[in-house]
Amino acid sequence: MTLEEVMQQLEAMGTEQTKSTYIRHGAQEPFFGVKIGDMKKLVKFVKKDQELALALYDTGNYDAMYLAGLTVDPKLMTKDKLQAWVQQANWHALAEYTVANVAAETPFVLELAREWIQSPDELVATCGWSTFASYAMITPDELLDLEELRQLLGHIENVIHTERNRVRYTMNSFVIAVGTTVKELHVEAMQVAEKIGKVSVEMGKTACKVPLASEYMKKVEAKGNLGIKRKTCIC
Repeated sequence: MTLEEVMQQLEAMGTEQTKSTYIRHGAQEPFFGVKIGDMKKLVKFVKKDQELALALYDTGNYDAMYLAGLTVDPKLMTKDKLQAWVQQANWHALAEYTVANVAAETPFVLELAREWIQSPDELVATCGWSTFASYAMITPDELLDLEELRQLLGHIENVIHTERNRVRYTMNSFVIAVGTTVKELHVEAMQVAEKIGKVSVEMGKTACKVPLASEYMKKVEAKGNLGIKRKTCIC
């Protein structure tokens, strides 16, 4: 498919109802309002074409950018391209999911995550924490730098309640990710979760809630699912 054909398909899939929902969550124009489930019908047509996937992201259209994240090959991404992607992300869904999930499966994951969490730009910083979380969820424990993750948990414990809005959300998500998928750090993550308690995040005009990290981890433990890794975080 060509870029024009994909954009036409996305436009046809969009609905005003879905668009209104995305706007309430913070989506920025332009976009058509395509449900993720419908969008995935196009993945098989785009997935083998890296240039097309990159072109979709460069449109600046949210639906196209999200589809790009589902179809791009992380192994072929360059560090410069990822830096460009994070700068183009104009709301938290793109930063926290699309860019972070792709970055987590590239050779530059740690370099970029470490840089991004230090950023004064809220969306870049939140992307960095999501990148770290996604990386922990897909990487075997023996390949993780446990001391670095431990230090990040300690940092979160000290600063989360004074951080920026979406950074608080992704820091909380990082604690959950480490506590549920990195067995050796489960106890430490739980201790951090219990100390930070409820994390307040402004979610706009939505019913979304911030999960209480300690309760979330207890539920995962009760199901016997601690330490289970994902094959991919791109979804």
